Order: sequence, then C-alpha cells, then structure tokens
Amino acid sequence: SVLEDNYMYLVIEESTRDAVAVDAAVPKRLLEIIRKEDVVLRAILTTHHHWDHARGNEELAQLFPGLQVFGADERIGALTHKVTHGQELTFGAIRVRCLFTPCHTSGHMCYFMWEDDSPDAPALFSGDTLFVGGCGQFFEGTAEQMHTNLTQILGTLPKDTKVFCGHEYTVRNLKFALKVEPENEVVKEKLAWARQRDDEDLPTVPSTLQEEFLYNPFLRLTEEPVQRFTGRTDPVEVLRALRSERDNFKKPKERLNPQAMLAFDWGLFGPFLEKK
Repeated sequence: SVLEDNYMYLVIEESTRDAVAVDAAVPKRLLEIIRKEDVVLRAILTTHHHWDHARGNEELAQLFPGLQVFGADERIGALTHKVTHGQELTFGAIRVRCLFTPCHTSGHMCYFMWEDDSPDAPALFSGDTLFVGGCGQFFEGTAEQMHTNLTQILGTLPKDTKVFCGHEYTVRNLKFALKVEPENEVVKEKLAWARQRDDEDLPTVPSTLQEEFLYNPFLRLTEEPVQRFTGRTDPVEVLRALRSERDNFKKPKERLNPQAMLAFDWGLFGPFLEKK
C-alpha cells in the first residue's frame, strides 16, 4: 500500500529470487522490500502511464541497469518493451499474459500471471480497469471498450483468478453496489467485511473473479436488479449508466473544477502533497 490508496506489487520467483514489480509508484518503499526479501528486481510491468502507477520507473531504471520496463503506452516512463494484447512473457517459472484493456487510458494493459503445474490460483493485476466491487473511470475510452474489457477479456479468465487491483476503493465501491442492489446479501456481507478491514487498516485485495460476479455491479449487467436501477437493458447502456451514476455517487458538497479533479485522479498533485 502506497500513496493515499494505491497498490504496487512485487512478485518473486522463488527458485531464482528474481522479482518483477507491478506499477512501481514509490521507489523508496519498493527498494526496502527488495532488500528485506533479498531479491533482484528484473522487470517492471506498468498497467498505465498515470503518475500514481508509473512515476518510479525512471529512478529504478537508473538504479538497476538493464531493467526491463513493459507497458502498452509510449507515455510510460523508461519504457523498454512495448507489449501487445495476448503477448506472453516469462520470468523463470512465472508466466505472464498481457491483456489490453483500453478505456481508463487508451494504453491500459492488465497482466495475467501463473505458473505451470502450480496448485496456486493464477493472478490478475488489473490496474485501474477492474477493482474489488467496481471498475475504472472512462478517462480516455468508451462504455463499449469497458464492456469488452470486462466481459470478453477479464471476465473470461478462470473463476479462481485472484484480482490484485490498483487502488483500495472497496468500501466506496460496495456502498455504491448496495445502492444498485439493496437486496443483494453478498454485497452486504462483503461491505461489512471490507469496513472491518478498513477499520483495522488492512487491505481488501485480492478478491477472486468468481466473487466479483456476485457483488460487482459492473460484472452483473444482465441481472434484473441492475437493469432496473439503470432503467436500461442493453448491457453496454447498463454499463454506461452505471458508470455515470458511480461518478456522481456521494459527491462532496465542495467540488473542485473538472480539470482539478482530473489532475487529482491522475496523481499530478502528488509531489506537492508528499512535501507536506
């Protein structure tokens, strides 16, 4: 857990002690963990170019000569390998499939990770496309794109896939999910659990894809209560209406102008907040 509510991840190949970072936002914290775990950082997988996911790339590239930086967007700092949808990478026994999910940004990439012949469930690093109980904002894309992302690309992964997302938005997402489906008992239970985790300052990630289909309204577009809430039946229109409702859900009374809100969402004020 870094910055205000971000997650970055370090994946360790146990036999070689090589490591791969996902969304290296805070180099200092990452270096502490690398030293503690006694591993060698070989690569960074960046989901998208926003500051709060990619700002550590340049510093780490200087510290680790030969560091490979993967991503799908030329705006990603220190990018060495531009990847495409379906491309597979290998780090020792760790296998990675790149899944292109444009919408939050036009160059957003998720990373599906597994080991052959492993009893462990595979992992999805979903950045700001899929959250526990929610999905990302449509900054540079459309409802049609997000529908494809959620139904055809991420939604078809194995149901036991663990979902490691880019932010701790779970409580807010599930409050909205409860507004959408007030009778959904799974939403109520998950929200109570998430609130307790939040009170204890513990993460709510990972969830599993199977769980997400039970309480995440953005994966429940064909369910009658979700369609009733939006007043739509076409899945793309249901998704469009849901995202609009979520964007306006419990807005603070004093709102920044849209440009300032966008700057906050993109993490552009981070350097000034950190100095404080």
